[in-house]
Order: sequence, then structure tokens, then C-alpha cells
Amino acid sequence: MDINSLVDFYNSPAQLKEFLDSRNMAMQKKFGQNFMINGDARKKIAEQLDVSENTKVWEIGPGLGCMTWDYLTKGADVTVFEIDRGFIACLHEFFKDFEDRQKFKIIEGDCLKTWKKIPAQNGMPQRVCGNLPYNIAATFIADTITEGMVFERCVWTVQKEVAERMCAKANTENYSAFSVLCQWVYDVKLLNVLGAGNFWPKPNVASQAVLFTKKEKPLECSNTKYFVSLVHALFSARRKTIHNNIKQVMLPDVDADSMIIKAGLSPNDRAESLSVKQLLNLSETILANKK
Repeated sequence: MDINSLVDFYNSPAQLKEFLDSRNMAMQKKFGQNFMINGDARKKIAEQLDVSENTKVWEIGPGLGCMTWDYLTKGADVTVFEIDRGFIACLHEFFKDFEDRQKFKIIEGDCLKTWKKIPAQNGMPQRVCGNLPYNIAATFIADTITEGMVFERCVWTVQKEVAERMCAKANTENYSAFSVLCQWVYDVKLLNVLGAGNFWPKPNVASQAVLFTKKEKPLECSNTKYFVSLVHALFSARRKTIHNNIKQVMLPDVDADSMIIKAGLSPNDRAESLSVKQLLNLSETILANKK
């Protein structure tokens, strides 16, 4: 397909369906596949990612490349992670010229596994984006943070309720371990809400774009993996106190209650009432007193 005709193609459910039918391809619910057919919405999302000539971009789950097209035509160096073999073949076809010029690369397989195999010498991307189901978004973001990979700027399109969890504050219903991890290293901003009509096939839920910007001065953490495990443990049973939940990650010969009190908290507190700073302080207090 000619690169210049892709915009109209991406905006047309009829053309998309005809194309998929002609290749005996079908949308797969297990991968959470939906195409964003609203060109204005795509433009706004692309603007928020803020790419220009030679910007290194990772895109998770590009599908047929409706967002990829925008980044490539702005001169970015784009690496996409795609698991669907049919889509992979189409991406090779659509963006062959960019691939030949080494401006476009496809990493095949499950992104939750493949991103870790990319050689360090290839360099971290400056931008990361994707239209993702909740489980993939949460796992990918948590994994990259745990591995110490914090990107300059990310734009995610997720279910609206997931977007609300990303930016939720302490003492609110949506506040969770996922909220803490997102807000520890990123400034999180909600962008445009996308109703079902923006996608084909229409999903059963509304979506929302979310902007992550790397914090200029993130709260210091001496052991990221321990902090992440502590946060997950404390939120594992929301109705239980931190006194009960913390036991599964307490270090040997360290008294849990004494560490909680030393960190300025109460054993009867619940994780949902603690700020990111308070949770990090608790982690640092425990680590500083290990024997």
C-alpha cells in the first residue's frame, strides 16, 4: 500500500475490514486489538508524545501502524513490538522504505519478554507509547521501573478506569500499587477521553490517553526491587493493615512494627492512606536497619 494513502485507510472501518478479509485476518480479542479510526484523536496523541527528527521511539502493539505512520513521517527512529504475525507482515509491507533506511524496526513476540532482550548498546528510547490492555500496561510499566528504565516521555492509551488508577492519590478508591509506581518516577497527566466510537471494532469501555513525563527530581530509592515488592505486599489485601501485609517482605531479624513506627507511621495504617513519599520512606527505613 502506498504510504500516502495510509491516512484515509486508517480512518475507514470499511477499508480496514475489507483489507483484513482479503488476507484472511481477524481481530484477536486475546490481544485486545482495536484500531483507532479517529484521525484527530491520533494527531493529538502524537503531538503529546512530541517526536521530531531522529527521536528514538518504542511503540507497543502498533497493530497496522496508524500511530507508527505519524512518527515515521516526522523523522523518528521507531521500534515497534508486535505479537500478531499477520500484523507483522503488513507492517513490513507498509513501512518497507523506512525499514530499508533503518528508521523502522519490528521486534516480534510478547513485548513483556522481548524488550528485555534488546542489547544495551542500542540505547534507550526517548519516547514510549502504546494502546494497551490493562494487564500489559501495568506489567510493562512496573517491569521497566524495576529494571531502572525510566523514559523521558510516554503516552499510553488505556481503559479510562486504568488511566484513573495511574494518577489516583492516597485515600481515594482507585489508589493502588500501580498508582504508586507510576507516580514515583513520572509526573502523570490525564489527556483526552476516547469513547468507543473512536475505535474499530468498538470496545465495550471508554479509553483515555495518559501522559507520563520523567520527574526531574524523583524520590531517591536505594533498592528499587525491594521497594516495588514492599508496595505490592502492602496493597495485596486492601482491608488489612500494613502490620499484617508487610510480614511477607520483612527482612530477617528486623521487627516490622518498630520499623513502621520509626518511619513515622502506625502499624494500623493501611497502604491506601499512605503517600508515595511515606511508602518510600518506610522502605528506606527498613533497608537502613537490616542486620
